Amino acid sequence: MKTKNPKARGVIVTGFLLLAAYFLLPAPLVGDSPVDGDTALFWAISRDGESAGYLLGTIHSEDPRVLDFSAAFTRMLTSNQIFAMEMVPDLPTLQQLTEFMQYQDGTTLESRTGPQRFEQLQSALSRYKVPRDWIARMKVWAAMMTLSVPPPETGFFMDFSLSLRAAGAGLEVIGLETLDQQLAFLENMPMDQQLALLDQALAEYAQVDELHQQMVDSYLAGDLRALSQQTEDQLGGLDRATRDYFMHEGIVLRNQRMIESLLPLLETERVFVAVGALHLPGENGLIHLLRRQGYELRPLPLPFNVEMPESGPQPAQSQTD
Repeated sequence: MKTKNPKARGVIVTGFLLLAAYFLLPAPLVGDSPVDGDTALFWAISRDGESAGYLLGTIHSEDPRVLDFSAAFTRMLTSNQIFAMEMVPDLPTLQQLTEFMQYQDGTTLESRTGPQRFEQLQSALSRYKVPRDWIARMKVWAAMMTLSVPPPETGFFMDFSLSLRAAGAGLEVIGLETLDQQLAFLENMPMDQQLALLDQALAEYAQVDELHQQMVDSYLAGDLRALSQQTEDQLGGLDRATRDYFMHEGIVLRNQRMIESLLPLLETERVFVAVGALHLPGENGLIHLLRRQGYELRPLPLPFNVEMPESGPQPAQSQTD
């Protein structure tokens, strides 16, 4: 996505950065580990012996290894009528997102954080492509989210790549949530919890590249249990109230909203569903919620051309439709 307008490009880059941060951050599974046997990342969905589509847990990363899809996977993707993702990352949404993440009433980030935190933030955000005037007006949770993922290089994240492939093949691309719905739990988060998360992000931002790499490695190993544990470890230092808020508002309610949007689609069309991997497991995860509605889910191998590591869970045998 190219533009000659520097300000417009800044909006796009900032939007991709913050959208990626948003997609990645709200997926902690505090107390919601995978149930036995449900550790696969890719599933075939069927009902009464008829194929209904696929469910893929994604990782919101630019790593080339998670963009190198196999030919067999591409055929699976394009055999559907609908591509459903958390939220469609089109330009109007990105522009709206950057507005949401800034105070619009004259409030400044420094007034919320205090001068000492704000000075730390300016230093920490120096490696991110966020203009200084944007930093001054950022909301606390937006600053925290930005520091929670590595700086983007291309904005070409796995979810975005899949949506482009789907649209190019003629699939209808649908968001399972609206931007307002997704941002509600961050907008409504008590300020003391936002500041606690910001302090943790400031303490750990120097390791964000390493932590992200570890999660990508676990993802490519097909190890959903390890992904869950890594996320729990990252939130281990937070107080119980903050962890519970994330669990209920960021996982349980979002998963319920996504399944409510998804079920009518599955009734009439074959749907390829791609959402963050940590929305899949557990009693409140999409795997279990789909089964409760009478759908059968069968694990499939990871859809990439990269070699599987020798250790870690081995993929199930594939059966294409």
